[in-house]
Amino acid sequence: MNSNENGFNHRSIQINDISLHTVIAGEKSSEPLILLHGFPDFWYGWKKVMEGLQDSYRLIAPDLKGFNLSDKPLEVEDYRLEILVDDIKHLSEQLGLNKFNLAGHDWGGMIAWAFAEKYPELLKKLVIINAPHYKIFSKKIKKSKTQRRASGYISQLMKPNSDEILERQNFQMLRFAVFQNARNPQAFSEDDKTRYIEAWSQPNTLKASPNYYRANRSYDEWTGLINVPTLVIFGMKDTYIKPLVLENLSDYVSDLKIVKSENSSHWVMNDDPELVIKSIDSFLKGTLS
Repeated sequence: MNSNENGFNHRSIQINDISLHTVIAGEKSSEPLILLHGFPDFWYGWKKVMEGLQDSYRLIAPDLKGFNLSDKPLEVEDYRLEILVDDIKHLSEQLGLNKFNLAGHDWGGMIAWAFAEKYPELLKKLVIINAPHYKIFSKKIKKSKTQRRASGYISQLMKPNSDEILERQNFQMLRFAVFQNARNPQAFSEDDKTRYIEAWSQPNTLKASPNYYRANRSYDEWTGLINVPTLVIFGMKDTYIKPLVLENLSDYVSDLKIVKSENSSHWVMNDDPELVIKSIDSFLKGTLS
């Protein structure tokens, strides 16, 4: 499948035995940046950021495995972090990228952290948006009542019938988590909301995507050490991932910059897209102070 929408080229890219729907924008000769969304998102979560960066970068935004128009295997094991990381490596190889920049939000950020640990030689720079470092998150879940309470939704996603829970009353739980959770009244337009409902309605999306949580309950096998220049952008009004996950981050990340969006929710790319665009652009160009 190849189609074009406002300068965004939609492709299906085969990696091993799965197909990833991938949206590409910008000139092929431009600096490459792969963009990874989270749960319960899809490539479209990056749309505003892509519109602001496409004149300067080659942008690659896949629907991750289990979401929207990408393949959705139902085996929990297919969603282990090391496999998700290798999915992105294979995607980069299919696109002929030898070295590139990587950005991730939410679960996409977790994958990006792990990619940087496993394949630092493939990355130029790393951007993380409202995604906890997995070693710090593991500690905070155990020690912080605040973060445990904020992560209470995860128990719902672990249930065998989580798809039924998520589908109830026209995706009420998801609509609340995304649209009503945003801080900026203009964060999600009516058209945006329609696109999200369509993505959540794709067959098996809500059966497959909770497997990200089921397959990754421990990160003991990872060191968490990141030796790639890293920018963390964080919406400080995140109700799901508390700012306390920023504490001691420099213990794991050797070259770290942090930009805070004081009034943004978890959905900082929609709440404050201009800050995200400006910060990523400055960071990748080496001008972020």
